[in-house]
Amino acid sequence: MNSFKYSNSNKRYYTLDYYYKKKYDTKVAKISLNLGLTCPNKDGTKGFGGCIYCSKLGSGEYGGNPIEPVKKQFETIKKIMTKKWPNCKFIAYFQANTNTYGPLDYLIKNWEEVIKYKDVVGINISTRPDSITKECFNYLEELNKKTDLVIELGLQTTKEETSKLINRCSTLKEFESCVKELNKRNIKVLVHIINGLPYETKEDMLNTVKYINKFNIWGIKIHMLHILKDTKLENIYKNENFHVLTREEYVDIVCDQLELLKEDIVINRITGDPKIDDLIEPFWLTKKFCVLNEIDKEMNKRDSYQGKNFKNDS
Repeated sequence: MNSFKYSNSNKRYYTLDYYYKKKYDTKVAKISLNLGLTCPNKDGTKGFGGCIYCSKLGSGEYGGNPIEPVKKQFETIKKIMTKKWPNCKFIAYFQANTNTYGPLDYLIKNWEEVIKYKDVVGINISTRPDSITKECFNYLEELNKKTDLVIELGLQTTKEETSKLINRCSTLKEFESCVKELNKRNIKVLVHIINGLPYETKEDMLNTVKYINKFNIWGIKIHMLHILKDTKLENIYKNENFHVLTREEYVDIVCDQLELLKEDIVINRITGDPKIDDLIEPFWLTKKFCVLNEIDKEMNKRDSYQGKNFKNDS
């Protein structure tokens, strides 16, 4: 057993499973829901076509059917979850596209509805840092008093050239302003980053983590870039054949990132989880547990842990 203080297993980093089991004394599972929304860099408000890696489902591959009411989506997925974990609690996860980008009345109706469902302990809302209005911030502050609320923000990278390449269409200034507003309201912030974006170096990826350490962040999702069919990224890859990280490179980078991160940031995800039918590269991602095991082995080999190399001036 290792001595990392936020672990009761062989993990040398602060897992989401550990966080929830400590908080609720049981397994907590996420149910991904789809409100059928769009995105400001798809509809022309900020840009067109979305981020180059984004699928036609807006990263909602594992979510509910957007043509069905949220309640039906929730109940369908809950049946599957309870077969696996009969006594678990649930987080309602609004995942696909930008989930604060729509009529506020419509958003409130759906958010308020799900917190009434049996065994729902919280809500995760995935969005962009440029897509929360003042009115929405104020409502989220009230929602946060009723349930375990987490706002997920897509940062992906801090490198300006990469931001333009991936068509993120939001700025670091917007990210910083959004985090400040959420912090002011005591709302938990979860940040998404992507390793292996085209032409980024290992140093670039470590710099993104150092940047995140400057803020009051509750959690992080570390993704490996996956190239999906029918995306702009697929076309770029076929034309330019940029380097895709090997599993060994990815494991090395993630372990370095974990060492740099503050020890109390909750690791919500540490690899990608693409649907194999849509995947172009890298195929090693389909062996998720193998990737997780390799990260554990490398941290053990280094006799390391999350936060080992954290510095306040990161």
